[in-house]
Amino acid sequence: MLEWATSYFREKGVKSPRLSIEWLLSDVLGLKRLDLYLNHDRPLAREERDRLRPLVVRRAAGEPLQYITGYTDFHHLRIRVSPDVLIPRPETEQLVELVLEEHDSKPRSVLDIGTGSGCIALALKKARPEWTLHALDRCGKALDVARSNARENGLEVIFHHGPFQTFQPGEKPGIIVSNPPYITPEEKESLDHEVAAYEPGAALFTDNISHLYDQLFLFCRDYGAPGGSCYFEINESFGDALLKTARHHSLTLSLEKDYSGKDRFLKGKF
Repeated sequence: MLEWATSYFREKGVKSPRLSIEWLLSDVLGLKRLDLYLNHDRPLAREERDRLRPLVVRRAAGEPLQYITGYTDFHHLRIRVSPDVLIPRPETEQLVELVLEEHDSKPRSVLDIGTGSGCIALALKKARPEWTLHALDRCGKALDVARSNARENGLEVIFHHGPFQTFQPGEKPGIIVSNPPYITPEEKESLDHEVAAYEPGAALFTDNISHLYDQLFLFCRDYGAPGGSCYFEINESFGDALLKTARHHSLTLSLEKDYSGKDRFLKGKF
């Protein structure tokens, strides 16, 4: 099955064909990927083949593995995902690391804007149990996924429904973090088919990046605790322009590169 499906996926142009069948087969059999090779001569039962077959068809059509199996791993957590939320990326794990590197376990209030699956808020709460985590999203279905992830991971996060432009936190957060939509519509053609066809467009695309971040910067200025910190994931092509916008709102920010050497984060004080 491993050899046949790898060849089949390769013919269909599926990314990472070997990883794909390993992931699907591990999910169906309830094994770790390493265990597949420790049991390489194990025959598949008919019911196992029947469960695997539709998953292979979905993957061959380009559907992301994480949506097929319903989960991914993110910063030491198992995170449930659905087509209502983005699949967490390694860059977003790095965003979490930026926050944790600069703040100890001292109690503080943190707000995650556009929480989606809740991965950022939950990872921060897992690493800093003393923090009070608030997570905001305008999509009710995304919040359902986030709440489910909080329950399954046994973590307490306070969720809020609505746009951040009208949200008024009761307690001014000392840390504001956000991974908002930052892909322009013109960039859609250059995206992988898996992303463009399956992930939620509202969480990917924005018609006006500068305006969106301008509103985020205003929110930090008006509602952030004095001397607090903010962290944003950004479009690599807009770093310098967003730095200039931040200065207009008295935000002292700096650019940070991701693991690929691209300008991916803004961080600083408000």
